[in-house]
Amino acid sequence: MTILELEMIEGQTKCGFVALLGAPNVGKSTLMNTLVGTKVSIVTHKVQTTRTRVIGVLVKHRSQLVFVDTPGIFEPTRRLERAMVSAAWSGVSDADILILLVDASKPVAGSSQRIIQELKARNREALLVVNKIDKIDRKQLLGQVDRLRGEGIFSEVFLLSALNGDGVEDLVSYLKTQVPEGAWLYPEDHLSDMNERLFAAEITREKLFLQLHQELPYSLTVETEEWVKKDSGLISAKQIIYVAREGQRGILLGKGGQQIKRVGMASRKELETLLDCRVNLFLFVKVREHWRDDPERYREMGLKFID
Repeated sequence: MTILELEMIEGQTKCGFVALLGAPNVGKSTLMNTLVGTKVSIVTHKVQTTRTRVIGVLVKHRSQLVFVDTPGIFEPTRRLERAMVSAAWSGVSDADILILLVDASKPVAGSSQRIIQELKARNREALLVVNKIDKIDRKQLLGQVDRLRGEGIFSEVFLLSALNGDGVEDLVSYLKTQVPEGAWLYPEDHLSDMNERLFAAEITREKLFLQLHQELPYSLTVETEEWVKKDSGLISAKQIIYVAREGQRGILLGKGGQQIKRVGMASRKELETLLDCRVNLFLFVKVREHWRDDPERYREMGLKFID
């Protein structure tokens, strides 16, 4: 008998959407992966790594928590940035519970303050989750929490470290009591709604973000053009990395193609670990000058094209 069948005998199942909101680089994707227990959202030290909403699913007893990792919310200036911020706010209207994540080691201002004001305008309460508490003096931490409580929109406050897991279980224990009663939306062994093709493209984009510098990572996108599962269990994948200019293509390839080889090797190794099978990965770099104005590219990323 499955967990779900047992829980249905014992009582009504519960299920709800929990949206993770915050400024760029406060640790939303790290928290998502820690909550789910495996990697479903890519993580780098660079801001604006997450471009679209990512679903992660956690089952705790009879509660299914559907986490929505949203792009960092900031003041957008370009079409792609506007689409990312739009995706983040669309997660608010669908969510049963909102979490505003802030970085304890940085002053709460700018983007975080704008999010707070927007939540007030929408008359939405949220849970305040203060991340990276291991990086700040406790007296300063408590002072920051007191100031944020004064905003009047936070029903509960949780202090944690998404990276090492401290305090995360307390958050989960609370969330499972707060989601509404209802049928589970995903099978009990389901961890994310992202298909393997898109997930593989995101893993490669993560490796590009980690190895490239300055603005180049923000000028590219990755698409999985072919994804074939062989009878032997081997996956053969072909990915296209689109860049905006010919000069960027040369940088991405590197001398003698060494840069792109390093990216491909790192991506392949992680995919083999995460998918638990052998992967043959072939990367190609193409110049598409106006890919950030191409509606098809936005559909591939799961973003709404904004005129």
